Amino acid sequence: MAGGALRIAAVAIGLAALPAIAHAHLVVTGMGPIYDGIDHFGLSPEDSIPVVALALFAGLRGPATARLLLAALPLAWLAGGMIAFSGAAAPAIGLSVATAVAFVVLGGLLAANAPLPPVVSVAAAAALGLVRGFADLSGTPFSGGHLLTLAGMGASVFVVFALAASLTLPLKRFWMIVAVRVGGSWLAALGLLLAGWVWRYGARAF
Repeated sequence: MAGGALRIAAVAIGLAALPAIAHAHLVVTGMGPIYDGIDHFGLSPEDSIPVVALALFAGLRGPATARLLLAALPLAWLAGGMIAFSGAAAPAIGLSVATAVAFVVLGGLLAANAPLPPVVSVAAAAALGLVRGFADLSGTPFSGGHLLTLAGMGASVFVVFALAASLTLPLKRFWMIVAVRVGGSWLAALGLLLAGWVWRYGARAF
């Protein structure tokens, strides 16, 4: 029963992570654009899950790498959002594939606890930030309100990354590290599931 529940939960998260449209779907909270950005990040598993996975991986790699990625990821996210303000819109299938790739790559890195050089880890963080920042605001015209929304997203990325990385930074016990790595393998498997879904049904199948 527990295994079946986990599979159902994984499928539900995977389906929620696939974008159904090719432009931004910003959350409107009524509390202002900054809070809109915070809520958008929190309610978008295609944003929050890769950030948490990357943060857990950074924590396993040590304080120096974690600090570098803590700076690189939010800045890249902001840069991706600024690029999106140009009016360019990404196709839905492209966003879906990008989500699946992020899940597979970051889940794989976490599962393997890969000893990447810091520069490679920073490049991975920058790539994730640019893609997700662009995807969040794809096709959105520039305005003061949207700029504040992007700032809310960037702040959310910073806080969530810092909190998640702090979970794995102090880990010393082997079984604790293995437990985190198992979570990475589940994420990679979920990414493969998403990729298969997109391959079979396309990005607009639900």
